[in-house]
Amino acid sequence: MEEPVVQSGEAPPEKPQVSEKKISVSSSESAKRVSRTAKPSVAATSKVVGQTGSIRKKMEPKINSDSGSGVVKSTVTGSGSGSARSPNSVPIRRNSTGGLPEKPSVSVTKRPGNVGSVATKKTSTLASDPLRRSLPEIRRSSLPSVATKTSPRAGIAETRKSGPPVSPVTRSLRTSTDSDVTKKETIKRSSVKSASSISSSSKRATSSLDSGGSITLRKVSSKPFSPSARSPAVTSWSKVGSLSSSMDRSSSFSGRRKAATPESRDSRFIVLPQVEIKAGDDVDKVVICKFPKLLGVDKARGEVKAWRLFDLHAGFVSPSGFSMLDNAFSAQHAFDHMIRLDLRGHRVRSLNASGLNLSPNLEFVYLRDNLLSTLEGVEILKRVKVLDLSFNDFKGPGFEPLESCKALQQLYLAGNQITSLISLPQLPNLEFLSVAQNKLKSLSMASQPRLQVLAASKNKISTLKGFPYLPVLEHLRVEENPILQISHLEAASILLVGPTLKKFNDRDLSREEVAIAKRYPAHTALCIRDGWEFCRPEHAIDSTFRFLVEQWRDNSPAGYLIKEISIDQPFEEDACQCHFVFVKDGTPSICPNLVLKFQWFIGERSLSNFTAIPEAIEQVYWPKHEDIGKVLKVECTPMLGETEYPSIFAMSSPVSPGTGCPKVVSLDVHGELVEGNIIKGYAKVAWCGGTPGKGVASWLRRRWNSSPVVIVGAEDEEYRLTLEDIDSSLVFMYTPVTEEGVKGEAQYKHTDFVKAALPSVNNVRIIGVHVEGNIIKGVGDYFGGREGPSKFDWLRETIDTGDFSLVSSGTAEYTLTKEDVGRRLAFVYIPINFEGQEGESVSVVSETIKQAPPKVTNVKIIGDIRENNKVTVTGVVTGGSEASSRVQWFKTRSSVLDGENGLEAVSTSKIAKAFRIPLGAVGYYIVAKFTPMAADGESGEPAFVISEKAVETLPPSLNFLSITGDYIEAGIVTASYGYIGGHEGRSIYNWYLHEVESDSGTLIPEVSGLLQYRISKDAIGKFVSFKCTPVRDDGVVGEPRTCLGQERVRPVLLDTPVVELSKQILRPLPHGPWFIRFTYPRLLSLQIVGTAVEGTSLSVDKKYWGGEEGDSVFRWFRTSLDGIQIEVNNASTASYKLSVDDIGFFVSVSCEPVRRDWARGPIFLSEQIGPIIAGPPTCPSLEFLGSMMEGQSLSFVASYSGGEKGNCFHEWFRLKSNGSKEKLKADEFLNLGIEDVGKVIELVYTPVRSDGIRGSPRSITSERIAPGEPTGLELIIPDCCEDEDVIPQKKYFGGQEGVGEYVWYRTKNKLDGSSLLDISDTCDGVVTCGKTLIYTPSLEAVGAYLALYWLPTRADGKCGKPLVSICSSPVNPALPIVSNVRVKKLSSGNYCGEGEYFGGYEGSSLFSWYRETNDGTIILINGANSSTYEVTDSDYNCRLLFGYTPVRSDSIVGELKLSEPTEVIFPELPRVEMLALTGKAVEGDILTAIEVVPETETQQQVWSKYKKDIKYQWFCSTEMGDNKSFEPVPLQQSCSYKVRIEDIGRCLRCECTVTDVFGRSSDLAYAETSTISPGIPRIDKLEIEGRGFHTNLYAVRGIYSGGKEGKSRIQWLRSMVGSPDLISIPGEIGRMYEANVDDVGYRLVAIYTPIREDGVEGQPVSASTDPIAVEPDVFKEVKQKLDLGSVKFEALCDKDRSSKKDTGVGSFERRILEVNRKRVKVVKPGSKTSFPTTEIRGSYAPPFHEMEFFFAGFVELFRNDQHRLRIVVDSENEVDLMVQSRHLRDVIVLVIRGLAQRFNSTSLNSLLKIET
Repeated sequence: MEEPVVQSGEAPPEKPQVSEKKISVSSSESAKRVSRTAKPSVAATSKVVGQTGSIRKKMEPKINSDSGSGVVKSTVTGSGSGSARSPNSVPIRRNSTGGLPEKPSVSVTKRPGNVGSVATKKTSTLASDPLRRSLPEIRRSSLPSVATKTSPRAGIAETRKSGPPVSPVTRSLRTSTDSDVTKKETIKRSSVKSASSISSSSKRATSSLDSGGSITLRKVSSKPFSPSARSPAVTSWSKVGSLSSSMDRSSSFSGRRKAATPESRDSRFIVLPQVEIKAGDDVDKVVICKFPKLLGVDKARGEVKAWRLFDLHAGFVSPSGFSMLDNAFSAQHAFDHMIRLDLRGHRVRSLNASGLNLSPNLEFVYLRDNLLSTLEGVEILKRVKVLDLSFNDFKGPGFEPLESCKALQQLYLAGNQITSLISLPQLPNLEFLSVAQNKLKSLSMASQPRLQVLAASKNKISTLKGFPYLPVLEHLRVEENPILQISHLEAASILLVGPTLKKFNDRDLSREEVAIAKRYPAHTALCIRDGWEFCRPEHAIDSTFRFLVEQWRDNSPAGYLIKEISIDQPFEEDACQCHFVFVKDGTPSICPNLVLKFQWFIGERSLSNFTAIPEAIEQVYWPKHEDIGKVLKVECTPMLGETEYPSIFAMSSPVSPGTGCPKVVSLDVHGELVEGNIIKGYAKVAWCGGTPGKGVASWLRRRWNSSPVVIVGAEDEEYRLTLEDIDSSLVFMYTPVTEEGVKGEAQYKHTDFVKAALPSVNNVRIIGVHVEGNIIKGVGDYFGGREGPSKFDWLRETIDTGDFSLVSSGTAEYTLTKEDVGRRLAFVYIPINFEGQEGESVSVVSETIKQAPPKVTNVKIIGDIRENNKVTVTGVVTGGSEASSRVQWFKTRSSVLDGENGLEAVSTSKIAKAFRIPLGAVGYYIVAKFTPMAADGESGEPAFVISEKAVETLPPSLNFLSITGDYIEAGIVTASYGYIGGHEGRSIYNWYLHEVESDSGTLIPEVSGLLQYRISKDAIGKFVSFKCTPVRDDGVVGEPRTCLGQERVRPVLLDTPVVELSKQILRPLPHGPWFIRFTYPRLLSLQIVGTAVEGTSLSVDKKYWGGEEGDSVFRWFRTSLDGIQIEVNNASTASYKLSVDDIGFFVSVSCEPVRRDWARGPIFLSEQIGPIIAGPPTCPSLEFLGSMMEGQSLSFVASYSGGEKGNCFHEWFRLKSNGSKEKLKADEFLNLGIEDVGKVIELVYTPVRSDGIRGSPRSITSERIAPGEPTGLELIIPDCCEDEDVIPQKKYFGGQEGVGEYVWYRTKNKLDGSSLLDISDTCDGVVTCGKTLIYTPSLEAVGAYLALYWLPTRADGKCGKPLVSICSSPVNPALPIVSNVRVKKLSSGNYCGEGEYFGGYEGSSLFSWYRETNDGTIILINGANSSTYEVTDSDYNCRLLFGYTPVRSDSIVGELKLSEPTEVIFPELPRVEMLALTGKAVEGDILTAIEVVPETETQQQVWSKYKKDIKYQWFCSTEMGDNKSFEPVPLQQSCSYKVRIEDIGRCLRCECTVTDVFGRSSDLAYAETSTISPGIPRIDKLEIEGRGFHTNLYAVRGIYSGGKEGKSRIQWLRSMVGSPDLISIPGEIGRMYEANVDDVGYRLVAIYTPIREDGVEGQPVSASTDPIAVEPDVFKEVKQKLDLGSVKFEALCDKDRSSKKDTGVGSFERRILEVNRKRVKVVKPGSKTSFPTTEIRGSYAPPFHEMEFFFAGFVELFRNDQHRLRIVVDSENEVDLMVQSRHLRDVIVLVIRGLAQRFNSTSLNSLLKIET
């Protein structure tokens, strides 16, 4: 079984097995053993036990011997010896990992005593299944773990109690089951010399514990094996194996056992990786060990006598018997299929030795303790997983054969002579490597990707140089090596291995060393691997930098030094910049000619293989999310010219997760800053781990010398420039925001000033109505800065020609006239800006002008705006001749016209313009609608006019009054009148009788208020008049008018014609005229009116005739059904109410008419009505009985009508104030209570007839119930306690209780009887203490009695008789408590605790003080037991609490109360007495702020103890002069400040705050400078940018300082290499310069003279380029032509250079330019009519070589024309040529000058590589 956990002294893990040596014995002894096993018996077993005991006794005397010299002759089985062996008999073995030896720890499980020690073959067969099942357990148990530490003595003591020896087969069965207790045992192996009885050859013995690491005995639940069934071979083999095992275990242990200390036992564990066993491995294969000396090979015959078979299932090697093989083929076949080979201690010298044939199928090979010196032959082990080569003779190198062992997981090389591992190949699956006890000087080897444990103790390792990359290493052991002398070696190991390292030298990593490792730079591991001498962390940065620079020095560009290499701390999605700075020797500035190329890499850690990041070739890299935790590396490749030098590198710390707070890396604004254009802001954002979101963009406008102002609505990245932006600078502000809502810091980008666009206008149009008389206006949308005096022209169309002629200019408005009717107008808009610049004009043509429709103006209302007055509307009508214009009148309440809204018509539309104001218009405004009409019938727009005021009313009056009718007795006269003066109210009507016309008359009162009057007898012979007094509806009374009748009233005579009395005659009389004379009165008709129902009233309807009726006589009669008529008593009026007695009878009435003069007429009897039926049941009357007062009872009395009375019922209700009813009950009596007081009681009585019919309910309501007399019924005072409310129990009667009178008395003695009733504060010992119902006893009441005087009072103030009551026991004191505990600050550092005590009289209360820390812990301050406390240093940054424990005078202790914590106690704030500035207030100078600390002792102590840091902020004034305001300068937060150019003319201010260790800030201290003055103009870092070829453009760049730059001077010059002379280039004074062939071979020099805007000049500064080289394409072509030596060029010649006409093809002639090594000539080619002629010829010979060919001689250039050149031989011979391109011109010039080089000494020779 492969053990997962091995102690430091363990051998390589393997399946436990017993590896023994064969012992030579005599043949007789062998025969005896064979015969003994033939008949097994119990005696044999006991004999074995006896032998075991003898072994123990023999070994005990040898425990203290120096060496294991004793030899044990008797043998037992491997299990038996292990169980019987004493604790001191365990041998010590050598350690393959370099650790110290340890005591063994053996785990033994008790076995049943009846289990046999020998198993038969059948038992082995049955055991195969459990063995197969145990194999997965073996695989699972091989996972790394840590074993439980146990005492070895306990395990061994348990072994002593074990049973008899057990055979290997039985032991294998028990191994396959679960054990109760498992304890690991590790034993160091030692060499033992064999005794004389053993073979003479010296052999090394290996115990079973050595190879397996542990023995585990497990209980077997199967039946005991029968002794008779066991195999003979098993017993005999067990004895032989026992001898070998016993000898091995007892060999020389006593001399070295003391080296195993308890510390080594407890702490030295190494977790071995699991050895992988594939599921497909055949576990039934056997392992065959073939060796002649061990297996008994007959050398003479050459045949194998026996093969030893090893059982794999048991988990360790154990012989299971002999098997004879018939032939060699079967043996070889078995050997080829084995997977495990164990040849430990067999003196094997070579893996290629004869007889040792390694199989490719081997997976576990154990070859330790042999004589191997080479690995040749191991390459065949393709599937080996565990290879143990410990304690051989390897010296190395020579590990190349291991490269074939790709599956190797554990390699043991301990105890050899290995000096180097440099040849050890990379093994992809290697997890454990032991190289302890060798002669290694370093651990340099190939990278091992899966190595977890590296044991290299007891070597000669003195350096970490070449340490390999081990990405998953967890355990590193280097004990007993010289390298341990290195300080902080553990920290260095952490740096080399990385975060996977868990243990160093078999101990957990030290926290201090881990912290120290973090202080080293990121590239430390690489430096260590390359041989850097490890030093302390504070020196590591400089030391590693020097180390790397020294490595790179030889390969760096000559003359350059590396000044800086670093990488910023990388954060997720944030800009990470690398810094590589080269400087020239002795030059402090950065070298501009050195080009640096970058490539970023990423790796898991410093020593890992880095992978290039595609497209990451800039100086800045943005780490991604997947880069978190990884290391960045930058390789920088310097290039000088075209030479590329080896790369150098820088390495970062691991990429940290982003903060999630985005930040803006750069801002830029794109777009032309011209009005109307769209500009766009671009932001480069570092999202720092947040989800990219949409940032907040805004634009600000900043005018010259003013602060930026936000542009409303400009909240997008794009912005269109407007008129307001002209001459202003825009500021683009961008705030990055993530999707999570995290906002970063806003950044700004300023633009240049916005320019105005060219003036233009669009959308030109004419607005207005194109009708005669209207005003039209030309408008357009102007664009292009501020509009100036733009021009406007109006043109009119000529009908005949269609042309337009100017009619008006200078104004945009135009009034249409009659001349414009039928024509069109044109409007011309010429835009002009404020500066007078004129833009392109735009015109537009109008519609044809129409004639105006009729229009009325100046509309007015004329007339007095009064009721009934006539008003007229007038107006002026234009638009042709007026026809029948129409007018309509309206009225409105409003004095303001709103079209036709709110108008109410008072007339229809008509032609008349006059209107009489009706009465209905009074109080309204009059509105006239005037619609003009033309003669052709066209109507114009109506015009409205409103009266200036509302219509006023006239005073009430009558315009006429008359009386109509006959003035005769009984005649009717009617008055009529006409009313004016507003709306009539209730006018007053009165009728009068006059004796004569002139008297005032007598009022007739009965007809007052009537317009008709029936003339009575009193009016006969008199005049009748009618008087009307007009009254308006508002009560105003007018003047009355009277109308007198025309004649006197006439009486009615007896001779009055019948016609005149027709109203008094019932029917017409025949013939006539007739005269009637009255005789006696009579009734013309008589009838009864009413219904024949009981309870109703009947009345008489009659017609009387015969003068004036007097008191006629009526009689009522009741007639039964049988006709008997009875007169109704007391019924003698014209009405009669039917009663119950009339039911079933008929009723009639008789009337005797009586005239006023008592004349009587005949009696007239009416018809009968009936029979009378019963009416509905009703209650005619209902009354209350009883007093309406609280406490009384109410009853009632009710009458009934409506037939026979049935079971009538009633209900009582209480009426509430809100009108709702509350039903009470239906009893006959109602008891009035308190709830009825002030309420009304309603009684509802419902009559019910005997037949069940219900009548209408009748109800009556009472008066409001009066309350009863106020009376106190009961008063009780409960037990009283201090500070607890005493609520007396009382009962009251007598209406709604009011606010009674309560008086509380305190008395020392308890009163009763009359003394209690007469209690008052005048009595002795009685004190008034309260006058409310509820009383709270105070401290003074404790121990006294309380009495209450109560005067019951009703709500209306009426009082009853008083009551007095006293408590039964005195007032008890309350428990002692304290409230409002607080801390009061007396002075700085002194505090006082206070609290409010309550609960009787206070005794000696207890005080305490507490200190509360920031984490909320409250600590008692010892010794602070007073109410005052003085602060100590321990209280700073804490809060104080005051504890108050109340104690009553009777020693009752209350609960402790703590005050609220005080504010955090701090010492005095550090103050700055004064802030001073050093430096000059001049641009470019550095100002430094210095704080002056107060000299007080307190402040000196505060500054020395508690000052943390000082924060600075610099400000710049925003306005000039005295009214200064300051705004902060961004990113200026240090004590020093370099004055900028923007600060000139302003004042600077530095504000300083001091922060102490508690986070507090002091008061602000500041210092201000005077006005900043500009510095001396200067230019820094002047350089010329350009690529270095003669066709390139060059620009001069520099940093100007010294005020605002004015017109600085720049001059371009040429300088010959090696010559100090400078040649000026005429006309080149700009910042840009375009090179040409004249510059080839020269350095370009730019002299920059800085000039301030006020004219002050600074020192000129120059910069130069490298010599200008020929452009590569031109150079290649020139070189080819120079090599030819003779070349021709075609060109054109301008023969008429003085002509001013345009240059064209027609003005040039073709020429041939011939150039060779001797001369130059220009040839005019021939034609059909002429021969070629030479126009000019010149040679290079003197005197031409004395001239400057590059400039003034032979070839000249034209700077303003890149196609022309001039060939000059002398002052008279020259010619201008034109070529196709600049390229060709440059080739011609360089070829001519190149061929002429042998005659001059310029640098073109070397430049063109021409040999002179």
